Amino acid sequence: MPFGLGKSKPRGFDPTRPKGSPGKRVYAIGDVHGRFDLLKAMLDRIADHGRTQPVVDTHIVFLGDLIDRGPQSRQVVQHLRRAAPPNVSCWFIKGNHEEALIRGLSGEAHLLAPWLSHGGYETAESYGLDKGALIGQPDSTLEHLLMSAIPQSDLNFLAGFQNSVRLGDYLFVHAGIRPGVPVEQQSDRDLRWIREDFLASDMNFGCVVVHGHTIVDEVVMKPNRVALDTGAYRTGVLSALWVENANTGLLQVFGQPDTNYHAPTA
Repeated sequence: MPFGLGKSKPRGFDPTRPKGSPGKRVYAIGDVHGRFDLLKAMLDRIADHGRTQPVVDTHIVFLGDLIDRGPQSRQVVQHLRRAAPPNVSCWFIKGNHEEALIRGLSGEAHLLAPWLSHGGYETAESYGLDKGALIGQPDSTLEHLLMSAIPQSDLNFLAGFQNSVRLGDYLFVHAGIRPGVPVEQQSDRDLRWIREDFLASDMNFGCVVVHGHTIVDEVVMKPNRVALDTGAYRTGVLSALWVENANTGLLQVFGQPDTNYHAPTA
């Protein structure tokens, strides 16, 4: 049943003790941004954690922005497309970086140059393209070069990502939701791009919104939201939340930071 947003407490939702879906353990992983080294380490960490817990139906939710900025976007995409963890249900949320690439290669080529300047050059390089050969090229040339380099199977995988996933009292999205707007009426743009209006809100959303998109120094856990983007591409820290019934916890893996990377925060 669709649920709405409001200041009053929705029936069945207790913000002081939210619960996951009965019989399920969910792991939500923040923005990977081309750090295949950290993704592999996190999947190993999740597997190790699962072995210490009772056997249940296990789900992994990737909160979007698998690609861009880090050096190994191709490896991230192809590993998850071909070798998802066994006996686990995987859910993929579309981030604003996936959206920009897919739209740029689906008839909106004018979006490709801005995408490249916000971390897409690193993705292009991971597919064998030279950054110098892309700079200053017209939209049609960028479209041709990228379409020639990125396998259609990888693009289809990215294009198939979802807007959101609801499991128990937790709603998993990339960026957030627009306060005061029913969930079923949320725009794709807000789900993938919203920042201040969502981050500043203390509204009871009728669920806990688990999101990435906006980099935080440390994981933020509030009654109405959890922020998991710890800037993996530059900090070397990838974070995940696990939820089982009324229990939650954090998992983190650590790698080499990239202190020379100074990309915009979008």
